[in-house]
Amino acid sequence: MASIMVNLMDVLEKEQSLYDRLLELSMQKTAIIIGGDVAALTKITDDEQEVVLSVNKLDKERESLMQEVATVLNKDVQTLTLNQLIPVLNGRPEEQRRLSEIHGKLKVTTEQMRRVNDHNRELIQASLEMVQYNMNVVKSMKAAPETANYGRNAYGTGSQMGAVQKSFDTKQ
Repeated sequence: MASIMVNLMDVLEKEQSLYDRLLELSMQKTAIIIGGDVAALTKITDDEQEVVLSVNKLDKERESLMQEVATVLNKDVQTLTLNQLIPVLNGRPEEQRRLSEIHGKLKVTTEQMRRVNDHNRELIQASLEMVQYNMNVVKSMKAAPETANYGRNAYGTGSQMGAVQKSFDTKQ
């Protein structure tokens, strides 16, 4: 059981460092979103994807170790949490302290990531709304109201008020 717990804590610490890297990238992304640099946003998103792939690999390893711990403790792996494991380590205070610290750091980092990602999502949403507004303004300028002029056959001529459609004349 001791080696399983040591391996589990090692994996959790590696995950913590990857989550710290994701948090750092998310905070950099905030400045990039505000600046509107699409190329930098693409680069940082690619970097995030690489880190997420590493996290997923460690997650599978962590799940495997949690399965082993659950088997040893005769607990259901679906309901077993780190909070439940911390008191189990009463006989080993150093491991208990280490697991408790890792758990605390993971909670803080994931909460910070949630806040930064929510902020980034709001910034992106605001940017999209601004783009949509600008597109609507341009579209409405091109679609000026039609005049009430009628042609020979008593149909509207379709001329627009205040909007002169100019085209490029290649003969000039």
